[in-house]
Amino acid sequence: MGNRRRVAERRSSRRPVVIGGVIAAVVAGAGAGAWALTAGGTAAGDDARTTAAERKVKSGPLSAAEVTSTARRFLTAWQRGKPAEAAAATDSATAAKALLASYAKDAHLADVTLTPGTRTGAKVPFSVKATVVYGDVREPLAYDSALTVVRREADGEPRVAFTPAVVHPDLGAGDRLVTGEAGTPPVKAMDRDGGEITAAKYPSLGTVLDGLREKYGKKAGGTAGIELRVVRGKASKAKKLSDKTLLELSEGTPGTVETTLDPELQALAEEQVAATEQASVVLTRASTGEILAVANSGHGFNTAFQGSLAPGSTMKVVTSSLLIEKGLASADKAHPCPKYFTYGGWKFQNDDKFSIKGGTFKASFARSCNTAFISQAGKLSDDDLTRQAQEVFGLGLNNWAIGVSSFDGAVPVQSDAQKAASLIGQGGVRMNPLNMASVAATVKTGTFHQPYLVAPSVDDRELATAARTMSAGTLAQLRELMAYTADYGTAAEAMAGVGGDAGAKTGSAEVDGQKKPNGWFTAYADDLAAAGVVRAGGHGGDTAGPIVAALLKAGG
Repeated sequence: MGNRRRVAERRSSRRPVVIGGVIAAVVAGAGAGAWALTAGGTAAGDDARTTAAERKVKSGPLSAAEVTSTARRFLTAWQRGKPAEAAAATDSATAAKALLASYAKDAHLADVTLTPGTRTGAKVPFSVKATVVYGDVREPLAYDSALTVVRREADGEPRVAFTPAVVHPDLGAGDRLVTGEAGTPPVKAMDRDGGEITAAKYPSLGTVLDGLREKYGKKAGGTAGIELRVVRGKASKAKKLSDKTLLELSEGTPGTVETTLDPELQALAEEQVAATEQASVVLTRASTGEILAVANSGHGFNTAFQGSLAPGSTMKVVTSSLLIEKGLASADKAHPCPKYFTYGGWKFQNDDKFSIKGGTFKASFARSCNTAFISQAGKLSDDDLTRQAQEVFGLGLNNWAIGVSSFDGAVPVQSDAQKAASLIGQGGVRMNPLNMASVAATVKTGTFHQPYLVAPSVDDRELATAARTMSAGTLAQLRELMAYTADYGTAAEAMAGVGGDAGAKTGSAEVDGQKKPNGWFTAYADDLAAAGVVRAGGHGGDTAGPIVAALLKAGG
């Protein structure tokens, strides 16, 4: 930043203050007036101006002046390269000081210009312009961020609520910005037809490309370049987030990694999820486990591979296999579907409180009757569902090796009401579209094939296997249930026009705080298996169903 002369305040000057040769003035929201980042002075309400009476804990909504002056104090000190001063304007001074000091030292960012935007309540957006300086290389960097002002708990003084995302929106707890030789060489990912996969062509695949680089960069024969990267801390790595390249200063030489993705189906998957908020989908080849397409509406997190969501009634595929094996249900035999059923102190009900009188288990499955499954909870051991998911469907063992990070599902051992809820995909059960596509594939083929994005022959890794398969009789009934649901049940509308040997199951999962449930859909058609979820979308047949069906039609 260099040394700057203190700009003296003038009584009636309306000229914008110049900092480091850059004008940094902005007009705030209506009624807030114009304000700028200044090099001197103290903000209104600083401790130095606080009287004894004012030292009492402040409360109540923040005023516009408190928000703007606190934001100005923080941004000005940051821009001037004074991390301690900036940190003192936050509610987490130690963490803020460390990260802001690293901003210059580790990220090699200089000539920082921070321009506040229009305040909205306690939130102030701002733009960042800086220069990455590394050796003889200089590259511009620009991005947007935002801060929120809160009252400090101890005394009610306004302070910036500090999180790493204030410094850069891609930062999480423990993450840092680092400029230097990339620890991992870049990779050129290829689809199954030999075409290059890029995030520009397939926006959903940005996180997948990051994951491929992390796993195969050092094995694929490339050389590292100089980059500004987000280096993940322990908390982010626990969430299986990969390091992320923000700016390439000098190119490395990429190695090549071949994937199983089909370019036409991947393009269609991108198109399908782009039309719906918070949608994710996975398409696989049932007989091999090859992942042909994966897409997410939101590109910041790969929900399709790494999501951990209650799968709702799509879990009834797994539960049905268990009930049939234990002789507690049979496709064409009568099965109770009352309006309500109480177990473990919880009163469960069906959607719209329907009941089926004198119906078969197949009818209950096709219409997704919750109580038909809940009513059998008392006849099952606490670990029955867990063992069925692990031993037959390969779920919940944390041993999948698909080529990038993934979540393999979770079906914990539970008791009482939570055990009952797990039977219908609630309670502690957690899945993602990759898991549920694999469930459909296991029903189609009769054997669990671990999904994969990169062939195991590339790095000699071992794919996960299941301990056993279902009996021929159980498998035949399970296929009958899914086929009937695709033809006449809750999946019929979405599956109309999907040819071949097909089966499906819909689901909806209630989530606290959401007005609408997450909508799920899993299905197979000939040698394809797919699953999708639309968060806060409603019923799976109406939301995720058309997305899944479109891919099955195109791939058939």
